[in-house]
Amino acid sequence: MRGRGHSKTDLLKTVPLFSHCSGRELQSIASIADEVELPEGKVLTREGERGREFFIILDGAAEVSRKDEKVNTLGPGDFLGEIALLTHVPRTATVTTVEPTRALVITGPDFRSLLRRVPEIQVNVLEALAQRLAPEAL
Repeated sequence: MRGRGHSKTDLLKTVPLFSHCSGRELQSIASIADEVELPEGKVLTREGERGREFFIILDGAAEVSRKDEKVNTLGPGDFLGEIALLTHVPRTATVTTVEPTRALVITGPDFRSLLRRVPEIQVNVLEALAQRLAPEAL
């Protein structure tokens, strides 16, 4: 998805969750995002558990499963974990890396604090979630 020289802001701009954010808003989001290297087989989320962070996949891939059945594969630019963070409901799926993966990670407390500090981001996040939850209705 990226060369090592791209900034977090450039990367975040490509994520649907943040694609309508201004440069200033993207910089605010980038300031709370940590880049991590994850090995193959790392469980990122476990179905039924409380969500504490969300991920944006930069490079690599992860498999999404529900009730032990594969339902999707995520790759560069995909994001996961935002529903549990925003609603405090248990994770809706288990997501496990299927190859070495690089990702940006934003924790729940940091994300909620950012939404309070920069309320303009909330509208963009809500629109992205609505499209993700009901794409056929939009």
